[in-house]
This record gives sequence, C-alpha cells and structure tokens, in this order.
Amino acid sequence: MSEDFPNAALIDGAGLRFGIVAARFNQRHVDDLLVQALDALDRAGVAAEDIETVRVPGSQEVPYAAAMLAKTYEFDCIIALGIVIAGGTSHHEIIAECTAQALQRVAIDTEIPVINGIVTVNNEAQAVERSAGPTGRGRAFGEAALQMADVKRRLVGRLDEIDAIRAAEAAQWGAGDEEPPSPEDPWKL
Repeated sequence: MSEDFPNAALIDGAGLRFGIVAARFNQRHVDDLLVQALDALDRAGVAAEDIETVRVPGSQEVPYAAAMLAKTYEFDCIIALGIVIAGGTSHHEIIAECTAQALQRVAIDTEIPVINGIVTVNNEAQAVERSAGPTGRGRAFGEAALQMADVKRRLVGRLDEIDAIRAAEAAQWGAGDEEPPSPEDPWKL
C-alpha cells in the first residue's frame, strides 16, 4: 500500500460542501474511514453543517446514493466509503470493479468530483490495516476530496468566465450589424 499521500494542508475548506455516502456492511471498518475523512475535513475548516452523510446497506448501493447527492448540485465533492473483503468467490472483485466504474461515471456525468473510498481487501487483517490507525485511508479520502473540491471550484469559475464571454459575443453579433466570422473561414474578417 502506497503511503505517498498528496499534501492538502494548504486548502481552506471554509464554504466547501461535501456529501458522504457510507456503506453499513463491514460497518466497523467503514466507520473508521468515515471518522478519519470527517477529521480531515474538520481540520481544513469545513463546517459540520456543510457535510451531509448518507448511509446505505452495502458498497454496491454506494454509487446510487452518490449519484443522487451529485444531482442535487449542492456539493463540491462526494466521498464514497465502503470496505469489500474477499470471500470464497470472486464476488468482491465484481463489486470493486462495478462500483469504481459507476462512481467514475457519476463524476463525469454530473461534473461533481467523486472520491472512490471503497477499499477492497483480501482479509480482515487488511481491512483493519487500511481502515484504522496511522495507515487508515479515511484521512487520504478526506484530503483528496478537499483537493478535488478546490479544483472543481476553480475550473467551474473558469468555465463561467468563458460562458460569459461567449454570451457577450453572441449578444453583440445578435444585435446584428454584421455577420459573425465563420469558424470554418479563418480568413474572413
């Protein structure tokens, strides 16, 4: 397991809003992830009232709730938390792969970043190692959420500026003294 975590210490979380979806299956471990993620957000100055946590039965249900939270457009980032422990079949691999793809699709479709905090492990000892103590991943998920919320706000601001410029240009050409230059004809002035 890599411990090369990015440094999110410089991000001011005041005013940022987060949705968290946490699975109840393997709840002891998921609760450890949740506590660490909340601590990372708190240390960055995120107000408790700017965090909404939704519990779902298991990791398989996490993407649905993440999509519903993202579609409210009330959050700067969504954190998805779950622990999938390998059993006697390959079911854990199916859950890990389909939830990862679904969470990525939620982020792309809604333009709301989603942190995939569904941890897949081979046994109970790995679940403890990755959910609790100094190597617990919850802190990293919280810090990644802070960074992606900051990235989202900056890029949305930039896209808003571009939209405003385009709207002003469209209004100018819509007033209509001249025909706007065609993008297909670069020589026309």
